[in-house]
Amino acid sequence: MNEALMIAGMAVVTFSIRYVLLASAGHFTFPGWAKIALDFVPPAVLTAIIVPAVLMPNGNSIEFNLQNASLLAACVAVIVGLIRKDLLTTIVIGMIAFGLFKWLL
Repeated sequence: MNEALMIAGMAVVTFSIRYVLLASAGHFTFPGWAKIALDFVPPAVLTAIIVPAVLMPNGNSIEFNLQNASLLAACVAVIVGLIRKDLLTTIVIGMIAFGLFKWLL
């Protein structure tokens, strides 16, 4: 029963926070400097998630070598992304490269 109450409480808190922000979305505008600063949030968050996963695939030490399938696949994905400028193609080719490198190494 405690788990159910905890899950229900987390759901209420999460919904409340999001509802307040979405309900007030059209009522105020950010200043220019805040809009510019907020443009950097998605790349910063994605970098914070992806870099540790690529450089530390086992989670305990940095593996910056040619035996790291995650690093090699990330390099392939970066090259494809710079050439094609298409997110879906980059993701698909990056995942295929990861699978191939994981299988080969």
